[in-house]
Amino acid sequence: MTTETGGTLRRIQLGNALSAFGSGFTVPYLFLYVADVRGLGAGTAGAVLAAFAAAALLVLPLVGRVIDRHGPMPVALAGAAAAALGALSLGLAGNAPHVLCSAAVMGAGIAVLQPSLATMIVWCSTTATRSRAFATQFFLNNLGMGVGGLLGGQIVDEHAPSSFAVLFAVEAVMFLALAAVLLTVRLPRCAGAEQPGPAAPSRPRADGGGRSLASDRSMVMLCVLGFVLFFACYGQFESGLAAYGVEVSGVSTSTLGFALFANTAVIVLAQFVVLRLVEGRRRSRVIALVGLVWTAGWLAAGASGLVPHAQAVATALFVTTYALFGLGEAMLSPTVAPLVADLAPAGMVGRYNSAFALVKQLGVAVGPAVGGLMAAQGAYAAYVVLLVVCSLGITALALRLGGRLSPVQDNPALRRTARAAEGPAAGPAGVPDGGPDAGRVTVAA
Repeated sequence: MTTETGGTLRRIQLGNALSAFGSGFTVPYLFLYVADVRGLGAGTAGAVLAAFAAAALLVLPLVGRVIDRHGPMPVALAGAAAAALGALSLGLAGNAPHVLCSAAVMGAGIAVLQPSLATMIVWCSTTATRSRAFATQFFLNNLGMGVGGLLGGQIVDEHAPSSFAVLFAVEAVMFLALAAVLLTVRLPRCAGAEQPGPAAPSRPRADGGGRSLASDRSMVMLCVLGFVLFFACYGQFESGLAAYGVEVSGVSTSTLGFALFANTAVIVLAQFVVLRLVEGRRRSRVIALVGLVWTAGWLAAGASGLVPHAQAVATALFVTTYALFGLGEAMLSPTVAPLVADLAPAGMVGRYNSAFALVKQLGVAVGPAVGGLMAAQGAYAAYVVLLVVCSLGITALALRLGGRLSPVQDNPALRRTARAAEGPAAGPAGVPDGGPDAGRVTVAA
């Protein structure tokens, strides 16, 4: 990766961090804002969350092809504009239709941003640098979200709707700041996705669209794995797990906030330590280990419900669940997203990123629905058992996926080792490894 692309990557990550900072101002307070401050009730607040998911599911199947045909920049700028418009409108909304429409526009904008920014990171990185690039993005996202939430809590006043308008205005400005930073970026006209070489399984052709993607069994398996990952973790934070903590473990609502803080703190503190530990190891084994870490987390949550009379112990176990989730997330950031990029053939990076973003959104949408339904029925024991099984399923799916990947796809360090042994002439098409075009394949703008 050249100095120029390294500077471009840093600016992309800065803009991404700014948008996360803005989102931190509103995400913790969205339900309260709609249900209580605007007086629209819990049903409308739930519908707002559904509108975010529905908008994302509507636009994501279309976004990937646009990215691959026209590049990620115009898509990202359109997404930032839509997200800013939706956020500003949401802060001014006073009735249910206005709130729902604003949420849909904002949700569509944020959904569009995810694969376009991911594709930019792929274009500005190589197999050797991609894990660190995505880990840094995840670290900055969580740091920005956490700082934004902390500052937003100092501004917000549930008795003053105008204070919420300020929060949403800040979020809108941060999305525009993301767009402003992106306008200073000059993307390379090529992607950093290195092809796996002759030893890898056959690759789908870029001209086949969604049909080619569906024929890539490794990618399909990774998407199934991604759905379970997001169903079992992110999809439970604000639904079934929170309800379990309050109703069964007996923790206070303030403890929920502390548990979320513990989750973010573990990510921020452990991310680069974890990155050093997982670099050079098989990605499938790292993901399989995440399943075991999350299994321990769900067992801790289950144990917290068995000792509600010992409140300090129950609280410690419940917070440990969120901390273990954070550790698993830190392990996923340098493995899953780079693997999606490395599986994508030339000209299909946007479609692969969009497909995986769609799967993530499905997991995040279905997770709260299932968790909330089981919580409403009081089926908490079955709920914990289900999530333990899902976590063990992550381990099983990851190990099975590892059997389908080429050695270089599963462990990119093998490419660097082989090139070091063969000498500088081993770069693709005769380009010395580390040169400005090393490992890059042309992508049509």
